[in-house]
Amino acid sequence: MTHRGTRLDPWFEAYAERTHWLKVSETRALFAVANRPEVVSLAGGMPFLDALPMDMIAKVTHDLIATEGAVALQYGSGQGHPRLRELITMVMAEEKAFTHADDVVVTTGSQHALDLVTRVFIDPGDVVLAEAPSYVGALSVFHSYQAAVIHVAMDDSGLIPEALDQAVIQAQAGGRPVKFVYTVPSFHNPAGVTQPLDRRIEVLEVCQRHGLLLVEDNPYGLLSFDGTITPAIRSMDEEGVLYLGSFSKTLGPGYRTGWVAAPHAVREKLVLASEASVLCPSHASQLSIAAYLENCDWRGQIEAYRQAYRVRCQAMMAALREHLPSCHWTKPTGGFYTWVTTPSGINTKAMLPRATSALVAYVSGTAFYADGQGHNQMRLSFCYPTPERINEGVRRLGGVLDQELQLVQMFGSERVEHGDNVNFPAPDTA
Repeated sequence: MTHRGTRLDPWFEAYAERTHWLKVSETRALFAVANRPEVVSLAGGMPFLDALPMDMIAKVTHDLIATEGAVALQYGSGQGHPRLRELITMVMAEEKAFTHADDVVVTTGSQHALDLVTRVFIDPGDVVLAEAPSYVGALSVFHSYQAAVIHVAMDDSGLIPEALDQAVIQAQAGGRPVKFVYTVPSFHNPAGVTQPLDRRIEVLEVCQRHGLLLVEDNPYGLLSFDGTITPAIRSMDEEGVLYLGSFSKTLGPGYRTGWVAAPHAVREKLVLASEASVLCPSHASQLSIAAYLENCDWRGQIEAYRQAYRVRCQAMMAALREHLPSCHWTKPTGGFYTWVTTPSGINTKAMLPRATSALVAYVSGTAFYADGQGHNQMRLSFCYPTPERINEGVRRLGGVLDQELQLVQMFGSERVEHGDNVNFPAPDTA
């Protein structure tokens, strides 16, 4: 084969076709700016790790290496260590998702779990039905495997069952195979909304009626501000639901440890795919988390996170009322995010450079759609900054938005590239 390539990249013609579907995440592109100390970052979903008992974690990690170092630093099973898989079933039981350790596959973070599920089920051109908006990391994975993402409308109770049913019918009528439905039911990333139990039942019934697999991505399910935990969708159907979990939000993302709970036959495929990609997940991380779960008050730690995020969310809601009165936003009851819709004519992606110049960062709504929506929306994260920094960041953002609104009044709405039809109701902003 001759690789003529290009002047900038001599290997251009040698790349696989699927690499053309890879693109830089808008959230990752923001990191260089958002991590500057003078910038108030309302962009990244970084857990507030100061709430962790670092001395306790240091002790259990030290004891692990001192007593089991030869095991922790060795290769392990492609499915994950049995000890951690058993403990994961205990964590899932908090959401009434009772499962067997044999049905759990440990992964290198839930992003790896998403990749495995997509690799196992998706051929180029297959359809994935996903909420509008959707988690940007999931969209990146779906695109990398050349899936066709069809968005399904949401409201303030999450994925709309009737819209899901119509999307399935239309895709099938067009001869397009739908492989699975993807949803983040609890404290949605990016929308911040949560599916109540009756909505989860209705969404699951649509999937069952059409014989579709449901992929339940649930890293935030235990992080409700008041401690109320809605049962996972998998608690209602173990054969038709793949459950994706993670310790990134309830412990720390540096461990890079997540999991998939899957039906037996699917589990075998996922293990083979995982072995082909990473051989085995980190033994040291798995056994460190296992030691933490066995020796520390992990439920109390989750409660500490809840309190920290509740205070930060309250600060975000107050700041939005004061500084962005012309906008609408969702009112989270847990998790990390709120979803803001700006007045007509505002393009949040075009506004972002001016916001970063004003030393505040957010993620434009366009990052969370596969089809060009989201120009007048943005995701704001409240999980990491202090309440004082949140207020200051929203204040800066309000100043930038006021300038944008003045420009729209002067030059008209042609500044916007696309319009958006959003199903979220306007909350009380008074």
